Amino acid sequence: MLCFPNAKINIGLNIITRRPDNFHNVETVFYPVPLSDILEIIEKQDDSETKAELILSGKEIPGSKETNLCIKAYQLLDADFNLPPVKIYLHKIIPMGAGLGGGSSDGANALKLIDQVFDLKLTNLQLADYASQLGSDCTFFIENKPAFGTGKGNVLEKLVLNLSEKYLVLVKPQVFVGTAEAYEGVIPQKPLTSIKQVIHLSPDNWKGKIINDFEKSVFIKHPEIKTIKETMYGQGAVYASMTGSGSAVYGIFEKEVTIKHFFEGMFYWGGKLV
Repeated sequence: MLCFPNAKINIGLNIITRRPDNFHNVETVFYPVPLSDILEIIEKQDDSETKAELILSGKEIPGSKETNLCIKAYQLLDADFNLPPVKIYLHKIIPMGAGLGGGSSDGANALKLIDQVFDLKLTNLQLADYASQLGSDCTFFIENKPAFGTGKGNVLEKLVLNLSEKYLVLVKPQVFVGTAEAYEGVIPQKPLTSIKQVIHLSPDNWKGKIINDFEKSVFIKHPEIKTIKETMYGQGAVYASMTGSGSAVYGIFEKEVTIKHFFEGMFYWGGKLV
């Protein structure tokens, strides 16, 4: 069985308080993006001892296969349902270390795919509980609809937000911004205005009102990321921002644009939002 785990962007990201568990309370808006990996899971017919075999292609994924969230998703469900062995094929297209949630999407979609392959009949609430054990962003990809996120980003509230008439450009430079590095430069504080109070405005009113708290310190360390954002605005974006802790930047446009030549040597994707 095959699926296409998609990316997400964060529209605004406020770091509010540090939690006793050393994570942070945040507020953000998640929005799905039609840039996708390819994931297939099938029941294994051979007698090898490995219950979950992961076959990778596409972009290279750092780290061991045992830490991949698709494997961890299988292990979570296997612990409760004693699943048959599987082969997991993952073709990686979404860049990593970008703030696009590609790994989280792979893990969440692996949960949904295993549920379908073995007819476990799990509810979205149950799947969301498993997803929260994989990572903070994973929960969003269970329903995969616009949502206002609080807590660690895993407490979700449905949000009426339709950007289907807008066009998106994503650019990721050859820069990796670690989550720990990004948080080092942020002083948590409650925003004067919640993203939730502003998100209902049209995107051309978001500039200066909806911000990503990571940008200030990340832009100092990696000015090329700031340059990408400025270029987006210079080419007509109605709103542009770094997503998550970076290093990808997106621009929202009223019409389709061709600006790839401004970003030579960088990952580039453009398309219509849904």
